[in-house]
Amino acid sequence: MKLIRIKAVAKKELIQIWRDPLSLAMAFLMPVMLLFIFGYAITLDVNNIRTVIYDMDNSSLSRELVAEFRESGYFRVIENIYAQKEIDKYIDSGKAIAAISIPQNFSKKIRKGENTELQVIVDGSDSNTATIALGYISAITGKYSQKVDGRNIKIAIDPRIRVWYNPELKSKNFIIPGLIAVIMAVIAALLTSLTFAREWERGTMEQLISTPVKTYELIAGKLLPYFLIGFIDVAMSVMLAKILFGVPLKGSPFLLMILSSIFIFGGLTMGILISIIARSQLVASQVAMIATFLPAFLLSGFMFAISNMPRPLQIITHFIPAKYFVTILKGIFLKGSPFKLLLIETTVLSVFGLLVFVLANNKFKKRIV
Repeated sequence: MKLIRIKAVAKKELIQIWRDPLSLAMAFLMPVMLLFIFGYAITLDVNNIRTVIYDMDNSSLSRELVAEFRESGYFRVIENIYAQKEIDKYIDSGKAIAAISIPQNFSKKIRKGENTELQVIVDGSDSNTATIALGYISAITGKYSQKVDGRNIKIAIDPRIRVWYNPELKSKNFIIPGLIAVIMAVIAALLTSLTFAREWERGTMEQLISTPVKTYELIAGKLLPYFLIGFIDVAMSVMLAKILFGVPLKGSPFLLMILSSIFIFGGLTMGILISIIARSQLVASQVAMIATFLPAFLLSGFMFAISNMPRPLQIITHFIPAKYFVTILKGIFLKGSPFKLLLIETTVLSVFGLLVFVLANNKFKKRIV
């Protein structure tokens, strides 16, 4: 790869960016897509809350309480654990949203009519789900109290509830990181969706084809200026999230920027691929908007829990890059997640970026069609 050729293409692209600010067109298909996705994807009901149970009492009364959670339809007990430290593992990794610890003397205190504590830990990185989950827990424990009281056993369960990562359940603390992912998904693809299409429409592609610049050098040269712009956009967004909105950044800013760069690369290469295929700025911008904004906003877990979507849409979300970036942003912002907990998301985004780059390289042919 000749860096001098990439530098020349990048310089040309920077000049075009400076001289040609583009306004984006709204697509006719967007209302149809909005109606379809909103109709099937969005629901404010919260159920199937992934829960782990730590039953230290293991008595008939404690098992009955666990059964109340299982049968409620709101909680899905994914595991019975046998050590307090396992709670950290399940909550940190996002495998569980709630953890319920039943103390060792649970049944003994109930039979004596003493005040009984129940430890509940809820992942507050999604404050909407956490708030509703807390309401469900209070309702279930209250129902259980009445049920046991009917047997002439005086009971007073006192849930000791702690919310992790977002103790105040501020919605902006989980909305802003997700919003950064949505914005960057759209911006990255739209920035590059016009690059090749613009060359074809202006008649300058013939000049590029006649040069000794190879296909991958041409793509890399066009990507470089937009990559720098995207990197700056992420940095500005993170600063605004902290300074303007007061969102805590508990993890490493360096790790955040590195993983954001991987996502930006994937988004930019997808825009390049769209531009190569479309050959029209209008069509390219419309396709880029539909292919990024709607999936990123509705199917990434940014606002709406994926577990509450119909099964077919849940499967589709695995192919939405923004889903993995939302997990990365929320993990680093709210949980302070280290790299090892984000390895899967990083790997998926890396594979996506490389795959799309290869597809774009194979799709573009240096010849006049």
